[in-house]
Amino acid sequence: MIKKVEMKIGGQTLSLETGRVAREAGGAVIVRIGDTMTLATATMSETIREGIDFFPLLVDFEEKLYAAGKIPGGFFKREGRPTEKAILTARLVDRPMRPLFPEGFRNDVQIVVTPLSVDQDNPPDVLAMIGASTALTISEIPFNGPAAGVRVAKVGKDFITFPNSEQMSKSDLDIVVAGTADAIMMVEAGSDEVSEEDLLKAIEVAHAEIKQIVKLQEDLKKIAGKEKFKPEIYEPDPAIKKFISGKVSSDIEKALNITDRDKQTEELKRIAKEAEKSIKEGKDESLKAAVEERPYDIKNVVEEVEKKIVRDMILKRNVRPDGRKLNEIRPISCEVGLLPRAHGSGLFTRGTTQVLSVATLGSAGEEQRIEGLEPEESTKRYLHHYNFPAFSVGEVKPLRGPGRREIGHGALAERALLPVIPNEDKFPYTIRIVSEVLMSNGSTSMASTCGSTLALMDAGVPISSPVAGIAMGLIMGEGKHAILTDIQGVEDHLGDMDFKVAGTRKGVTALQMDIKVKGISIEIMRKAVEQAKEGRMFILDKMEKLISGPRAELSQYAPRVIILTIPVDKIGMVIGPGGKNIKKIIEESGAQIDIEDDGKIYITTPDVNAAEKAKKSIEAITFEPKVGETYLGKVTRIENFGAFVEIAPGKQGLVHISQLADRRIARVEEVCKIGDEFTVKVIKIDEQGRIDLSKKAAR
Repeated sequence: MIKKVEMKIGGQTLSLETGRVAREAGGAVIVRIGDTMTLATATMSETIREGIDFFPLLVDFEEKLYAAGKIPGGFFKREGRPTEKAILTARLVDRPMRPLFPEGFRNDVQIVVTPLSVDQDNPPDVLAMIGASTALTISEIPFNGPAAGVRVAKVGKDFITFPNSEQMSKSDLDIVVAGTADAIMMVEAGSDEVSEEDLLKAIEVAHAEIKQIVKLQEDLKKIAGKEKFKPEIYEPDPAIKKFISGKVSSDIEKALNITDRDKQTEELKRIAKEAEKSIKEGKDESLKAAVEERPYDIKNVVEEVEKKIVRDMILKRNVRPDGRKLNEIRPISCEVGLLPRAHGSGLFTRGTTQVLSVATLGSAGEEQRIEGLEPEESTKRYLHHYNFPAFSVGEVKPLRGPGRREIGHGALAERALLPVIPNEDKFPYTIRIVSEVLMSNGSTSMASTCGSTLALMDAGVPISSPVAGIAMGLIMGEGKHAILTDIQGVEDHLGDMDFKVAGTRKGVTALQMDIKVKGISIEIMRKAVEQAKEGRMFILDKMEKLISGPRAELSQYAPRVIILTIPVDKIGMVIGPGGKNIKKIIEESGAQIDIEDDGKIYITTPDVNAAEKAKKSIEAITFEPKVGETYLGKVTRIENFGAFVEIAPGKQGLVHISQLADRRIARVEEVCKIGDEFTVKVIKIDEQGRIDLSKKAAR
């Protein structure tokens, strides 16, 4: 039986429906607002997956182009691997849902979100979050929700929830907030240097709407919800827990007071190995059997002890594992121009986190074309790619293509820098940044943002302001909380929040928050944002001390771009039949030429002479003589009645015998021959485009 609930939100109707489709899934919901409809399903395995010590949650966003009335391109004409947008949307769904499952839950859970219909005012990403939570809420799957997501735009002074495309085009803020009725779970924002106060206001506005959407999900649960499954919750073996806790607690505490990260890591590894060795060489056979059956229990108990000690150190003594104060940033060093042949490079090191960012400039034709659910193919001329090799954390792992984490971190850094990238009219280049993580100990995405700012300025890209980023952490417990500036790996792993803020001196350009607890309050967020601003200014000081702004000149190895603008009706002339003209110009000049639909022509080449040659060829084809103007012409043909003179390649006119001299002449050859050059004036252009020239009128 179909069950449906709905409410008014953002001037539209939001509906949640179950029972029509996908009834074999644990929970299946169609979320609709406007003409955008998204199907979300949630399914759970009946038994736990053996041999794992983590919660196996899989979230997929299945982007289907039929939802936008489009047929996929390419040879196979069907959707293939997930697009970058699909991966980012799947991450957007995963991040607020994951903390709401019971701790120790080990059954496989899969959430599949499929957009069925997409209008251009209501993107499916926020509906995917609402749908995933609703499917989990009405299913038998244990879930401490509901949760919901809301997008907020800021137009002028107004904060608008569920904005349409026109409102988004005018907005200087794009923020998605997820949370439960009681707290904020996740924030993802990109903005045009907005203030921290505006961000917090947007979060408050979003949370008010989240509460209403959560209530709507609860209404659907009352009429369509299934009885919740009581899962087997993972707990470390009691005997192992007792042995490890008693034997190594004091040793772990001593190790965590070692401020050198490498020595601390080695000592913690040694303690875990010694504990395992003690059990295997001991006489307790039941303990040996437990370790043999569940070898990961030792690691988990050691980590549990570490977590308690670290949290106690921070909350009770305000001491961090590396000895820093709560708001202290690790030592920072910056370098530029490391790679002589790259167009720009920047090395940013913060503690034992290090990222090398490299900038490459290309022609307008090298921008990325994206096929998605948008009505038309979209393009990107600023690309940020992030790589995280295993050696950056001292591990061995096969090199593969970018995973979800790499794509997510690259997108965050890209979003942070996009507001300061010059527009195409000012800087007609495609810009690619590649951030290579060389060492990782916390917040490589924000180090990528800083390193990329250095690389852009080193390349001479006229960014409007330098951008810096910082990651904040949070420890909560016993009615207390501590906000940490510039978290390192152990604080990220054992803490409750990862809160990344990037921006300029003027304002915030990107923000991303994820938590591991059941949510945080606006008050805690406010403190974190204020502390992050102080840290951002400190990092900007360090960066600007090295390089205060973009270099005045591009690298000698970077291509130069010349822009021409021709009448739109002349584009066909430049291209020529079958591309004949443009191919000839490219072949003869060696330049790359890109022609836009609005008549802009981009000539890209590192060779100035080649650029000028291509420019002259295009100008010759599009040349339009004007009556009254004078030109230097060359005689190409002589007839009894006058001489034909070429005033531009492919453009010639007739100088009648009466216009060749101030006196009367009997023959044209008396005053000129083929190949002669002289100045002529245009005296007439008839309806058929024929040009009458005069030599005597040009004197």
